[in-house]
Amino acid sequence: MSLLQPKIGLRSASLLVVSVIVGSGVFKKIAPMAAELGSPWLVLLCWIVAGLITLAGALTTAEMASLFPDSGGEYQYYRKVYNPFFAFLYGWGNFTVMKTASIAALAYVFAESFYSIFALKLQTYSIEAPILIKAIATLLVASLTYVNFKGLTIAEKLSNSLTFLMFLAVGIFVICGLFSPKGSWQNLSHTSSLEIYQNRTSGSWIKALFAACLGAFWGYEGWNHIGFIGEEVKSPQKNLPLALTFGTLAVILIYVSLNLIYLRVLPIEAFIQINKNPNTIAAIEVAKVIMGPIGTILLACLILLTTLNATNGTILMSARLFYAMGRDKLFFKQTAHIHPIYKTPSFALLFQALWSVLLIWSGSFDQLTDMLVFASFIYYGATAYGVILLRQKEPTLKRVYKVVGYPYIPIVFILFCLVLVTVTLFTQPVQAFSGLALIASGIPFYFYWKKKESKN
Repeated sequence: MSLLQPKIGLRSASLLVVSVIVGSGVFKKIAPMAAELGSPWLVLLCWIVAGLITLAGALTTAEMASLFPDSGGEYQYYRKVYNPFFAFLYGWGNFTVMKTASIAALAYVFAESFYSIFALKLQTYSIEAPILIKAIATLLVASLTYVNFKGLTIAEKLSNSLTFLMFLAVGIFVICGLFSPKGSWQNLSHTSSLEIYQNRTSGSWIKALFAACLGAFWGYEGWNHIGFIGEEVKSPQKNLPLALTFGTLAVILIYVSLNLIYLRVLPIEAFIQINKNPNTIAAIEVAKVIMGPIGTILLACLILLTTLNATNGTILMSARLFYAMGRDKLFFKQTAHIHPIYKTPSFALLFQALWSVLLIWSGSFDQLTDMLVFASFIYYGATAYGVILLRQKEPTLKRVYKVVGYPYIPIVFILFCLVLVTVTLFTQPVQAFSGLALIASGIPFYFYWKKKESKN
């Protein structure tokens, strides 16, 4: 019997999917994507394609989530479909790279935005900006970890409130952008005339499209987190698939709407220029055009809101993965502890926070997030293949939810994952092999914990 209690309904589960996806990517990624492509419609196409492929992954993963609604998400699927070793490497990869680096990166972006709004006031403390930003990011991780320690209901209510505020803020921004006289729909039909885009070969165009899509996928990262809290969702066989579907569709709508406004307000050359300054956030420049200085403040506040929400959601859900590993005696044994009063995985939250803070102060999270998409898609593909494998091995298994369009949607998603991983290996070998090395660093720990378990 699980010590965790099912408290989350369909609405909250769907909002959690949205909250953990919408972070900082949608506000920043348009600049590097524009620099790669030089075409507004190709930028929009990348966001749409990335969204549809993410939806295909969500629909496919939903079948696994419905079959195995336990804490830990993919970790549990891999244990049952593949083997404990593969499942452990997934969990270890999340601890060293995928989830803790995401928490660090989101907290850091929150701190940067917070500092930009209150810079004059904060500068009176005579502390260097990078140190102050890291201190703010650390305080955020510690505060949200404490909120999650105090109970699932408190963290869930915080996430729901922040998500509703985010919907309202995005809606206001989109409406202002649609009717702003400073924008023009002609900007969408204007392709950059720079020579670099005019003289490209078909091969370089494919490479550019792929690089731009990677940027979009970083924006969609996190859609699978809801599976980590399967034991705490009411009627999980039904609600997990619905939450994955509704949440992912909502994010696609938000992302395409925001990028449409960006490209209506500023011409593509403006984003290419913005990309040359890594400290400039494209969405803030758009807001400045629409609403002047007040737009800068409002957009910075929206980024604060979304990064705060995404950090909270990631902390809430990821800790359940490390709890599941501890429960199986394949991680630090303390992570299997559930607080007797608050019914939360207190030590899993603590370990996760400590490692995330270490990454913040080491400054290595940017490099780790470059490996994030590559490492994630190895496992996304494994989940989709697991659906097909399980259909063949156990066709009589009761399935409350079956992925629509089977086997075509899982196959398309698997092929995409395979292409993305292969291309990344050739185009970004350092990041790819570094990510694999970090995941492989868990192998000695696996055998240590396995040996320790056999002695008990």
